[in-house]
Amino acid sequence: MIKRKNYYEILGVTPDSSTAEIKAAYRKLARKYHPDVNPDSAERFKDITEAYEILSNNSQRNKYDTLNGFFKSEKTTTSSQKAEEEYRPKNNNSQTQHNFKNKNLNSKNKSYNKNFSSKFSEIFKDFKKNSSKHEKLKPVNGENVYADVSITLSEAVNGTSRTINIMHTSHCPLCKGRKFINGAKCSVCSGKGEVSDYKKITVKIPKNIKDGAKLRLQGEGNQGKFGGKNGDLYINVKIKNNSKIKYDGLNILYNIPITPYEAALGGNISVPTFEGNVSIKLPAYTNSGQKFRLAGQGLVQNGKIGDLIVTVHIEIPCSLSDDEVKLYEKLRKLSQNNIRENLFNE
Repeated sequence: MIKRKNYYEILGVTPDSSTAEIKAAYRKLARKYHPDVNPDSAERFKDITEAYEILSNNSQRNKYDTLNGFFKSEKTTTSSQKAEEEYRPKNNNSQTQHNFKNKNLNSKNKSYNKNFSSKFSEIFKDFKKNSSKHEKLKPVNGENVYADVSITLSEAVNGTSRTINIMHTSHCPLCKGRKFINGAKCSVCSGKGEVSDYKKITVKIPKNIKDGAKLRLQGEGNQGKFGGKNGDLYINVKIKNNSKIKYDGLNILYNIPITPYEAALGGNISVPTFEGNVSIKLPAYTNSGQKFRLAGQGLVQNGKIGDLIVTVHIEIPCSLSDDEVKLYEKLRKLSQNNIRENLFNE
């Protein structure tokens, strides 16, 4: 048979003690047996805290008293005794009074025992349910944490790393998640049992990652409670906009400028890429907006390789030398074509 704990004995009080007296006793014992003060008294401190949490709660205390047979001393006559005396027959026959009293008490005892028996099981189950919370708390997993990371297109293709500050929640270092110290709210966490601060984490971003991809860092989220697992950290990768370079699946789309003479005469031009320069051969009379495909020069993913698609646009340099201006003037005089004459016929 399991021996039930005597919470009054643990706190050094009696069933007649008030809530204030119970609280005072708990504070005195907590200061003496707290594990921070006395490392060898962790189990004793656990019993003291458990006793206080039951006896300081009126509802739990009443159930505990009923279950264990603790009753406050009463000096006044109860209402049942008073009613019994008033109903007692007024004659001098002591034997009759005695028989009537026994019959009346037996009837009351049977009724009381029947009611108490039906309530006892219910009270015991409820009390056992609440007491078990103090013995073993259900593990709670920590929450996941989410963060955004912005990188350039070049970093997306070649891979990179980022050190980020993450708001991280963990157990309070003072109360160890218990929320209270010596019956009062923890001064560090204000009774929350946990604290939040920033934690630096370095994230490695792999090569050829796409915009909107998510990276998972297991166990780097908020701390779990009562033996639960830590949450995870999810990184949402965002690639910064670039007006000249974009993605289309595994293909990389380039918009590059070419000069008027390159468009007119054609020839090889050098195009910078993430892994060095590549050469593209332009045909003579290349038009603005014309596309050129370089196979196998795109992104690599799951064994598949995309292409590099280059779109050329004819642009005039921002500044021209005197000789260049003279050449353009000469070209204007020599030109016999009106390239806008068929504008409304197409």
